[in-house]
Amino acid sequence: MSKTTTSTNLELDLEHIWHGNLQHRGLAEKPPLEIVRGEGCYVYDADGRRYLDAMAGLFCVNVGYGRQEIAAAVAEQMGQLAYYPLTHTHRPAAQLAGRLAGLLPVGLGHVFFSNSGSEAVETAFKMARQYGRQAHPGQNRYKIIARHRAYHGFTLGAMTATGQILRKQAFEPLAPGFLHVPPPDPYRCLFCRREPGCTLACADEFDRVIRMEGLETVAAVIVEPVIGGGGIFPAPEGYLERLREICDRYDVLLILDEVITGFGRTGRLFGCEHAGVRPDIMTLAKGITSAYLPLAATVATDRVFKAFQSETDDRAKFIQVTTFGGHPSSCAAALANLEILTRERLWENSARVGAYLLERLRALESPWIGDIRGRGLLIGIELVADRESRTPLAEAQMVRIQRAIRDAGVMIGRNNDTVPGLCNVLILSPPLILSHEQADLIVGAIEIGLAGVAG
Repeated sequence: MSKTTTSTNLELDLEHIWHGNLQHRGLAEKPPLEIVRGEGCYVYDADGRRYLDAMAGLFCVNVGYGRQEIAAAVAEQMGQLAYYPLTHTHRPAAQLAGRLAGLLPVGLGHVFFSNSGSEAVETAFKMARQYGRQAHPGQNRYKIIARHRAYHGFTLGAMTATGQILRKQAFEPLAPGFLHVPPPDPYRCLFCRREPGCTLACADEFDRVIRMEGLETVAAVIVEPVIGGGGIFPAPEGYLERLREICDRYDVLLILDEVITGFGRTGRLFGCEHAGVRPDIMTLAKGITSAYLPLAATVATDRVFKAFQSETDDRAKFIQVTTFGGHPSSCAAALANLEILTRERLWENSARVGAYLLERLRALESPWIGDIRGRGLLIGIELVADRESRTPLAEAQMVRIQRAIRDAGVMIGRNNDTVPGLCNVLILSPPLILSHEQADLIVGAIEIGLAGVAG
């Protein structure tokens, strides 16, 4: 790409594109990179420089860049039927729904398609609330219990469920009926710091809140198997099992948000498989197409689905419609993507290379590393100014480290704009095709970034 073209594109960007989570004042002095090509785990900017994308875009390019069979499947579908809504049906959506039902835990088989993780979560909340009214006549089950630090989306309900005040406060007041409990965070645990080990008291908080609020008012609980953008907090051993027991005890629906953890990210096909727990509703996006086209899904069990069937009450149907949900071209991309994912069993590579990457990171010697945690190829590195006090590293230092790592040829993420004072976690979520050699490149770049930290 010529310098003239690149300059023109950046001028158009600065003049017309409104970037999210980015301060535009002074952006011309430090403009965004223009990414022009992707191949495997790498992306290339307009100057020809190569970067290892250790975030897979935004947790989503699971099979890597440049998979021509996905592009070919989309092109073929567009030539046959570029679009038709699911007011009727079409082959790609029907086949994808069946494919998902065959991959998910047994019993999760009713698929509602939408366009993004936020929409999938919003749909799950609407399902849960309508289910509560139809399964429990005379009760008003509308409350949703979520967790601090978690991220569930940018639409109003999903954002309200999100436990990150810096992403919400500009839009308050938010949707009513959402409650939050502390996350599982062994490094800063308020419950177990004086105990010899994890007591799962953070999971028991759901039980306490349900009882305090009145079980006849609570529709659902929503959790990620691993909190992602909030700082990478894997569910401890026994946590999801305890949560499943609590939800069953009070007949509260369990929603698992697998928008990030689904499709191999954690070393299993789905994050819930680590605990052997089946939710009542699951939300999916990102890895469903590896981001080649937008698509999301909200999947429910038979029990939930049957509550929306009635011979006498037409209002019992799920009252939602979407123009682009289940778009045939997006479904074609998903089918091709899942063929690659399952043929290459990429969740196994995620487990294998993820364990290696964690081991290499934990061997780094740096006074700034407080905690390293993760599962599969979803890893967080919490940085502190002082290990003894666990004081979070300052925002300005975090920004410099992230920029130095990028200058060393690796793109990583950070939990910026989440919780005041705790935006100090570097995040890794590379494509699931990552090799051991590429993992070494990530570690080397992080080592360079940490070495340049100023006090």
